[in-house]
Amino acid sequence: MRPRRMAATLALLMAALACTAGGVAPAPSPGASAATHKYRFAVIPKSLDLPVFNYARVGAERKAKELGNVEILWRGSETADQLRQKEILESFITQGVDGIAISCLNGDFLTETIDHAVAAGIPVVTWDADAPKSKRVAFYGVDDVAAGRIMGEEAARLLGGKGKVAIILAQHPAMKIVEVYDIKEDPVRCAEIIASGGRRYPDLGTWISVGGWPVFTRNALESVDPARTKFISFDTIPPAPDLLREGKVQVLLGQKYFAWGAEPVRILAELKAGKQPPSPIIDSGVDVVTMANVDEYVAGWKKLEAGR
Repeated sequence: MRPRRMAATLALLMAALACTAGGVAPAPSPGASAATHKYRFAVIPKSLDLPVFNYARVGAERKAKELGNVEILWRGSETADQLRQKEILESFITQGVDGIAISCLNGDFLTETIDHAVAAGIPVVTWDADAPKSKRVAFYGVDDVAAGRIMGEEAARLLGGKGKVAIILAQHPAMKIVEVYDIKEDPVRCAEIIASGGRRYPDLGTWISVGGWPVFTRNALESVDPARTKFISFDTIPPAPDLLREGKVQVLLGQKYFAWGAEPVRILAELKAGKQPPSPIIDSGVDVVTMANVDEYVAGWKKLEAGR
């Protein structure tokens, strides 16, 4: 070996030793195990004031603990605010997180920002509410068409196939839509609309809610007389099962709340390991809960809460 080549080699070796002595760990080699690297996944709910999303956080954190090499960064706006949600999404892109899982308040509004994240090398998975026009890797949640069909058929069962309802049913032409309401993710607004709608349509046969706003609190359904107006609603978190037992609501559609957090985290972790999801749309399915099976459902729910 020539003297100059030897000097250069020794200099490089000394630099490496100095780096180690100073307490700075060398960068992991490209072939290092995925478990040696801690991934930071941002999980963004629609808002923090809706209790349904607390279970998604628990699910995400449980899955991260199971994986062992994932840190969950949970952040959302205090109330449903699409501008604030976009700002939060942009902040995580700027931070350079390893992956993002988001329940979109307005998918179209967030499409450009989601695409920006993907272009920056940050995979995005949507959950609960999708951004189908974006370049997100996958969506985990309810098939809205299938769920709507279930709600419609349950309404037809409760009303004997005729009456005034909140959706149009092609298979039951005797059932008529009277009005569609946008409550803007606000349970208080929801209670006000239910009360005013009941006064406007005293012969209303069924309310159908595509979200759980009417059953997140005990007082939203106080204006509904179950003897003449039935109620079908998404979501089964407490106090919804009690409202069903009391006869305030007749059918509940439960979603996979803990899996809202766990599944996107699992998908992101597998992406980091080079595994693509088998489909961009992953249907979570729903649980149909009625008086006939509410006790069984609640027993299963308690096990999920306990992590069993």
